[in-house]
Amino acid sequence: MQIAAWGAVFSMALCVAVLIASEFMPVSLLSPIATELGVTEGRAGQAISISGIFAVLTSILVAGLTRRLDRRLVLVSSSLVLVISGTIVTFAPNYLVLMIGRAMLGIAIGSFWSMSTSIVMRLVPEDSVPKGIAMLNAGNAIAATISAPLGSLLGSYIGWRGAFFAVVPLALLALVWQWVSLPSLPPRDSEGPSNVFRLLLRPPVAIGTASIMLLFTGQFALFTYLRPFLETVTHVSISTLSLLLLLMGLAGVAGTTIVSHMLQKRLFVILGAIPLIMAIIASGLIAFGSSSTITAALLIGWGLFSTAAPVGWGTWLSRTMPDDAEAGGGLQVATIQLAITLGASIGGVLFDSSGWWTTFLFAAVLLAGSSILAVAAWHSTGR
Repeated sequence: MQIAAWGAVFSMALCVAVLIASEFMPVSLLSPIATELGVTEGRAGQAISISGIFAVLTSILVAGLTRRLDRRLVLVSSSLVLVISGTIVTFAPNYLVLMIGRAMLGIAIGSFWSMSTSIVMRLVPEDSVPKGIAMLNAGNAIAATISAPLGSLLGSYIGWRGAFFAVVPLALLALVWQWVSLPSLPPRDSEGPSNVFRLLLRPPVAIGTASIMLLFTGQFALFTYLRPFLETVTHVSISTLSLLLLLMGLAGVAGTTIVSHMLQKRLFVILGAIPLIMAIIASGLIAFGSSSTITAALLIGWGLFSTAAPVGWGTWLSRTMPDDAEAGGGLQVATIQLAITLGASIGGVLFDSSGWWTTFLFAAVLLAGSSILAVAAWHSTGR
């Protein structure tokens, strides 16, 4: 009987939290970053896009490039790159160096996330895999809780650079913890070919992947530009902004917990319902964005559902591609990071050229499309 290495899973959950916090820290710091580096808020938002681009490239290539390497070494190396990235961003003298640091973060994200599901499947018994995946997504939810409000709060006291540096010690802790707790994980010959795109030949996988693409593109078209929206449309103070972001994160933790208990029997219902509800919320923000009370309620709802979405799609991956976990993980990470890149990029262009409401409308349309495709994926599985 396999002994569960829960300490190693917890170390991975911590690393996930630091990765997510680092990736989305710019969301709450766009305005000060743009001001100091002399760029528009739309260009500052590309700091999220660049990490997404490199995460996409890495997630596609990592399974093939590391095919002969111990997975423990791959994860620890990813954490080391995360530490270096955070340090570079903290001391970046200009926009170019900032983007180099963010590109390195994308490499860490792509390599770590691609391997995460397959490694959890090797660290714990088969019946505990959903619990292990839920732990990783709990790290995701905790990061969503901490990064935005903490970034906003720290940014107002010690500047955006100090806020970015705050994650570096946590990254170091994750690195040491993984080194101590992770067992040797030699590559497996049983994994299929490393070409992730072959999985798209399966109709359920292709449709599900398209739903993921629309979900995360829409989500981050809106989420990336929340701070400028709250400052210029809702007219909230920095303290209120931090509180709203904190409430969103706490709602995300609750949503992750609730959804993880419902996935066993209602997976596709949840996958279809979440983006539809998010589309309604995005439309509500367009209509009632000037009201601080209604906006606060809508954003709490956004946090509740948006943070729970990765839990559902992670479970979908483990059920749909159990024998191709590394390639499936690479495909899913590439899809999500490409979606984040497109969402932040297109959202930024729309925000700068046509106004905030076009960005939010774009998000709503894509989220509604994601819901339709999730239902189509359900039917394609014959369930």
